[in-house]
Amino acid sequence: MDRIPRRTFVRDSVAFATVTGISQSWARDWFDSGRLDDLLELPAVDAVAAMRSGKLTAVRYADALLARCAAGARLNAFITLEPDRVREAAREADRRRASGARLGPLHGLPIPIKDSVNTKDYPTTGGTPALKGFRPKADAPVVRALRDAGAIVLGKTNIHELSFGWTSNNLAFGPVRNPYDPSRIPGGSTGGTAAAVAARMAPLGVAEDTEGSIRVPAALCGVAGFRPTTGRYPSSGVIPISPLFDQVGPHARSVRDLALFDSVVANDPRPLQPASLRGVRLGVSRGYYYSGLDSEVERLATGALEKLEAAGVVLVEGDVPEVARLVGLTTGQIQIHDVVPSLRKYLEEFGAGVTVEQVVAAASSDVKRDLEQYALPGGKYVVSEAVYRAAVETHLPALRATFRRYFEDQRVAAIIFPTTRIPATRIGQTEVDIKGAKVGFEAAVSRNIAPGSTAGLPGLVLPVGLTSGGLPVSVELDGPSGSDRALLDLGAAIETVLGKLPPPRLE
Repeated sequence: MDRIPRRTFVRDSVAFATVTGISQSWARDWFDSGRLDDLLELPAVDAVAAMRSGKLTAVRYADALLARCAAGARLNAFITLEPDRVREAAREADRRRASGARLGPLHGLPIPIKDSVNTKDYPTTGGTPALKGFRPKADAPVVRALRDAGAIVLGKTNIHELSFGWTSNNLAFGPVRNPYDPSRIPGGSTGGTAAAVAARMAPLGVAEDTEGSIRVPAALCGVAGFRPTTGRYPSSGVIPISPLFDQVGPHARSVRDLALFDSVVANDPRPLQPASLRGVRLGVSRGYYYSGLDSEVERLATGALEKLEAAGVVLVEGDVPEVARLVGLTTGQIQIHDVVPSLRKYLEEFGAGVTVEQVVAAASSDVKRDLEQYALPGGKYVVSEAVYRAAVETHLPALRATFRRYFEDQRVAAIIFPTTRIPATRIGQTEVDIKGAKVGFEAAVSRNIAPGSTAGLPGLVLPVGLTSGGLPVSVELDGPSGSDRALLDLGAAIETVLGKLPPPRLE
């Protein structure tokens, strides 16, 4: 893939300018001066600081991001993007600063929101046809917290329909495309937010994770992703799968920006304090997390461990006991059982005007098939109440206890492993070849991320490099429950050792 040609960029920017009111000279001047790239690479922390100080206006920054959204429109990262609304919010942010009003910690920052999260002024479609016209009466608490801190909603991002999968190959709104290779998936279900952040359409975005929907897209798009301890952030006002696992969280390109999001949404103003890596103990559970890896994933993950050891990290070898058995008895059973009653409650509580049955009837063929087979009464793989109760009351507590003992016995700050067994696959691909063995796509992406979210642990995804074919690979660090700020401090230090990925080259 080649870097987007100058002529193409200017053409797209000028076309976008016609719609949004940006002048043609603005688009050309920004490209010719090189300042556009500088703004697009700004971390959220630095962009907000510049806008709060007056060195950068919110309108100027919003224009730059909107132009990038236009240039990357082929990625199909957004379901709803209304440039005029974004620019008016940016003008209001500039008016507030000019008036001397108190400015929040996210002043003027445009943030893309996963389209399963309620917004009062944008549709919340869940990526499914029956909810195309659904407009909630109020923001979800996470969106309200961001707006109260001065953020601007930068549209609603495309997702895997109803968050029920890991590809974001949405048959209703079109597939989201990976910025590093548009023929490949970005991961899911929060594929649009990850693609937007990776493509420099925004430095920080809202994602959501039941079983990997923050972490898989972060890994496949080469951005940082943070799933906090379950319950750290409010997840109400979000189209659900299971209240036991659902958790909103951020995508960003730096741990500093993840920590900024955390400080606002968790109301935890403690400053980020990168930890010293000398003597830090990280767990390596090879029996479960490192078996059956793609060769390139194995190479890059091994290289990351070697870099960390050279920086003073102590790698503690030792498997998490019974993790495969306990995950097999809990994760799928709970989600399959909970998705329909949880969705029914959501639709009624927020006045969506449609029933679960209507949502399923109008759903795309792939999601409709899965829901009918696994979640609706009479389905071939429906989970019985007895199996569900055993999962919730016996096996889930056992899994959580297993991780508590592991962290205590091994005296590790976190466990580290490759987030997914494979890099991004081609859109529509359902099976992968891992060292000559045929493996189903779901098993290749879900195995490593399932234990942490099932047990409710905080999980941090960081990129470690690109494959020989130019695709991102990442590692995940899962910490003990409640160790969120310590995990972010640790991640800030690890990030400096692992380095940054080059930006994707938009075609």
